[in-house]
Amino acid sequence: MSANHDAGQRAADGSTAQSGSGAWAHPLLRIEDLRVEYPGSGPAVTGVSLTVARGETVALVGESGSGKSTLANAVIRLGDGAVTGGRILFDGERIDDAGPRLLRQIRGARIGLVPQDPGTSLNPVLRIGDQVAEALRIHGRATRRDAWVQAVEILGTAGLDRPELRARQYPQDLSGGQRQRVLIGIALACGPQLVIADEPTSALDVTVQKRILDHLAVRAAESGAALLLITHDLGVAADRADRIAVMRNGEIVETGSTASILDNPQHEYTRRLLAAAPSLDTATRSARPAAPVPLLAATGLRKTFHLGHGETLTAVDDVSLHLDRGETLAVVGESGSGKTTTARILARLEQPDAGGIIFDGLDLGALSGSRLRALRQRIQVVYQNPYAALNPKLTVEAIVTEPLRAFDPESRGWRGLTPHGRAGRRHRAAELLDQVELPAAYAARRPAELSGGQRQRVAIARALSLRPDLVVLDEPVSALDVSVQAQILTLLENLQAELRSSYLFITHDLAVVRRIADRVAVMRDGRIVETASTADIFSAPTHEYTRELLAAVPGAAGTSGGRRAPVERTA
Repeated sequence: MSANHDAGQRAADGSTAQSGSGAWAHPLLRIEDLRVEYPGSGPAVTGVSLTVARGETVALVGESGSGKSTLANAVIRLGDGAVTGGRILFDGERIDDAGPRLLRQIRGARIGLVPQDPGTSLNPVLRIGDQVAEALRIHGRATRRDAWVQAVEILGTAGLDRPELRARQYPQDLSGGQRQRVLIGIALACGPQLVIADEPTSALDVTVQKRILDHLAVRAAESGAALLLITHDLGVAADRADRIAVMRNGEIVETGSTASILDNPQHEYTRRLLAAAPSLDTATRSARPAAPVPLLAATGLRKTFHLGHGETLTAVDDVSLHLDRGETLAVVGESGSGKTTTARILARLEQPDAGGIIFDGLDLGALSGSRLRALRQRIQVVYQNPYAALNPKLTVEAIVTEPLRAFDPESRGWRGLTPHGRAGRRHRAAELLDQVELPAAYAARRPAELSGGQRQRVAIARALSLRPDLVVLDEPVSALDVSVQAQILTLLENLQAELRSSYLFITHDLAVVRRIADRVAVMRDGRIVETASTADIFSAPTHEYTRELLAAVPGAAGTSGGRRAPVERTA
């Protein structure tokens, strides 16, 4: 372990933790030599010490599975992890051994949590407004009469459009980014002293991400609240954090001010993380000549959803686009702009109200029965939410080889892909897991035993198992830390070069777009407002909304220059 690690740990758990221009003798949160273990497994957190001062933002960064979320959950005793050593103090009071009554008083009211997964953290049978109002009523912040009005206001503050309408909807009616904003609203509803935000903006587009993080910063400055920000986005950490703690294999390997960590990292692992982070300085792909006949062409797509109470939502409005063989088209835009609905229509998972799609000479709208089933192996989807995309009852081996059992790849000339017997499936599963940088031993695990990033890698392996002509990737790397993200992007590029697969790449991460896309389509309010080569989008955007997106990218101004000015603090 490096000398810098020891020094960083002393700074983290000592009485002189500093941030910006102030120092605090009594941190709001103090974690001392913490150990957390899961039943039947080894320790997930080993000897971690960390402090968070009032009004301070501390970013906890590291690879998926490094123990970041386990550490966060241990603070408020969530999850199956058991604290087996060390202690946790909040506002001077020890809470790692707190009883149920004290925990109920702390959770939500004094410590707010923004959980990592927006897909499984909201009750699917309760309206959004009722779930926000419930948090207010439980902690005595509102009566039943006025809780709904306050809930609508909170949704608006959290960045949701038409908050009165969203309050009446159910979680499944919202996009992933919109659900994440609801969770942020709930976490802030009672004005907690500390907010633990576990990847709070991984599902958000850059403009909403900026509004949400600005909102968190303003609330912290106004109330003196602290923020423990768990993120794999080093641009967000650069912009927002006063200090950064780097975790690896359950340990904090380096801690320091944001400037010192980003400009002069001491630990080799920190240097690797920084080197792997996608950048807006990355060279764009060379423009490729247009194919005489595109692999996929969509014209005039339109889709309207009926929301009840006479309300309708036009999610896709007169969308036309094309995708050449071997090309990557990135679709970017705010959460709720229609990106995912467009992708589902193109993959024949949703029927449009109007418009047509031609795929390799086939009219997708006219296909049904066995012809539609045959098409499924040529178009595969990697979904946005790695938690809901995998069958929790199946092993990883069964999940990644399921498409091979359902289809006959050899009918398309892919010799050797069809596994013969259990041994053959195990061998093919090991090959697929190796492609996405997962050890072969993971084949026997189930999704509940994997981190979010590991689950997403399994989902990508499953989608690639059939070597499809078109892969629809809906935020495929938003749940991944930067080092694994770089590996997955390299993998996708190599497979595309080998197989000439086409990618429809839906993302809010413009640094990723710059690296992987040939062309970019920018969506807003269900419409495509601009389409151009990646180089032209970044160097000469023509639409004001595109310029807005580029201006909101975290860390865009550079490592140190992109960091926000520190908030003045007093002891």
